[in-house]
Amino acid sequence: MTAFFITATGTEIGKTLVTCALTWHLRQRGEKVTVLKPIVTGYDAETAKESDTHLILEALGKPITQAAIDAVSPWRFTTPLAPDAAAEREGREIDFDALVDCCRKVINTYAGTTLIEGVGGAFVPLAKNNTVADWIAALDIPSILVAGNYLGSQCHTISTLEAMHARDINVAKLIISDAGESAIPPEETLEALAPFLDDIPATIIPRLTSSQQLWQEVDIGILVGLDC
Repeated sequence: MTAFFITATGTEIGKTLVTCALTWHLRQRGEKVTVLKPIVTGYDAETAKESDTHLILEALGKPITQAAIDAVSPWRFTTPLAPDAAAEREGREIDFDALVDCCRKVINTYAGTTLIEGVGGAFVPLAKNNTVADWIAALDIPSILVAGNYLGSQCHTISTLEAMHARDINVAKLIISDAGESAIPPEETLEALAPFLDDIPATIIPRLTSSQQLWQEVDIGILVGLDC
């Protein structure tokens, strides 16, 4: 049983595409892998071809059926807001205990690597007083933190790391997802972050897109540096 939780310092950082690349490479190595992205917001079934759920199914090599969508993302909301706000707008709520139990069941029964991707950043509210970080802490599995490279990313990354450490969350890897839009080279960002990382390994990758070609070009060892 191996499991990792992929989270980020904020939204639209690139964590889904890191998840897809990791999934694809594990499959190419002949390893068994399954993925959960239990909560998605802004999901419109009629225009969902580029949704995170569909990209994950593509990386898993699975047909996009309703059953497959339900298995990967059981909590889907059409409103593009934080999960708690999206649920409230739709007259629904996220049962935190049910969410944790759903993930634990897969982790405990799947004979391979389970990747669980969060929603938004590590401290996005889920329900009542619970955040994504509470979700990771409840599962007690290592996390992969995806950060961007932009003005302010150093502050966001350090703050997220310190808050995760305060909850005893094991950050197994930091990935800087560089969109190539910052005047600051990602190497400088990583150098500035180094004193705050302790023993957390970190690496830089280009911001991935939905192109499978780019997923394939990211070497699995470079991507995570973990014994999966």
